[in-house]
Amino acid sequence: MTRRRLLGAALAVGAAVPMGVARPAWAASNAAGPVQLTLPVPTGPYPVGTVPLHLVDTSRPDPVAGPGHHRELMAAVWYPARGVERYPLARWTSPAVVRALLTSAGFPADVAVAPLTAGHEGAPVLRTGRRLPVVVFSHGAHDHRADTTIVVQELAGHGYVVVTVDHTYDAFSVFPDGRLTVPLDVPALTPRDFATDIRFVLDRVEDLASGRNPDAGHRPLPAGLLGALDPQRIGMYGWSKGATATAFVMSEDRRVRAGLSFDGPMQPTVTTDLDRPFMLMTAEFPRATQPSVAEFWSHLRGWRLNVQAEGAVHSSYCDVQFLIPQLAQAVGMSAADLQSWIGTLDPARAVRIQQAYPLAFFDLHLRDRDQRHLLDGPCPAFPEVTFIS
Repeated sequence: MTRRRLLGAALAVGAAVPMGVARPAWAASNAAGPVQLTLPVPTGPYPVGTVPLHLVDTSRPDPVAGPGHHRELMAAVWYPARGVERYPLARWTSPAVVRALLTSAGFPADVAVAPLTAGHEGAPVLRTGRRLPVVVFSHGAHDHRADTTIVVQELAGHGYVVVTVDHTYDAFSVFPDGRLTVPLDVPALTPRDFATDIRFVLDRVEDLASGRNPDAGHRPLPAGLLGALDPQRIGMYGWSKGATATAFVMSEDRRVRAGLSFDGPMQPTVTTDLDRPFMLMTAEFPRATQPSVAEFWSHLRGWRLNVQAEGAVHSSYCDVQFLIPQLAQAVGMSAADLQSWIGTLDPARAVRIQQAYPLAFFDLHLRDRDQRHLLDGPCPAFPEVTFIS
């Protein structure tokens, strides 16, 4: 990889800049002040609410903190909301995490301000007479739970509860007491470790469905959240390492009825047959060149689909595809540099793909809805998307 590609890949996954990679000229401070980043508005009919959760797994020791400490995770719950007018919009992530992400990628810590999301903090849950289907998200290596907020708030605005999780020590995360945790080389978490985190989170989903508050500090939850989740309709998706974790969770836990991979490398190789729906959205890890992905595909015994957006790179199905161009303009990044970060897929088109295809997948397999037939074959509205047989 070129130096530019190494640095680009580092920010795409929230990793530290590799040793010896010089900061390019465009990574200097923005003289005009920090860039206020923005996110696209979701298209769903419902307002969106969100609330953080601090979760403690007392069955597992903390691998860093030492004796007497247990595995801690920060999560967020996103959902269709009502009466949102007096509830503030949530930030994409905390200022501390933004600074850590920027500096880890070789940018000045003050070059950008995180966008506001469509999620209203603590707003009451919209109840429609039936429990709400659930989707769980697992992020990539050296990443954070907010990295697919475009997808998350799109699903929530269409009636899903979405639970996003920071995999502590492979994530940038802030706990209620102000502790900032960043990715560490030791312990080196694997996709199986991510999967263990997610299975614990699935237990907490069942707590919420049963009317129990799983927050470690017993902080109040939004009105209507307890009892709103449907534990019989759970899906999962992940990006990169989180996509591989999705496959492992499904191989171990039948509570997840449908799985979606955003360019997962599927390493270590997943060799368990899966009889439930699974969809691949590939970019830099296609089956044609990645034996581990091809091997995983061969074990999908149920409904399966592989689509790929022309010009997509590894992070094209994440918020990076929309946020980096805003930052690039402010710091004077060249067109060639920008392309090395986001490929040639137009960011606005990437947003539409992120909003449409995951929603269609989960609608089909968690709600038995196929209104747009988007997954049946190539669609004139999405000429960039290829169906790979």
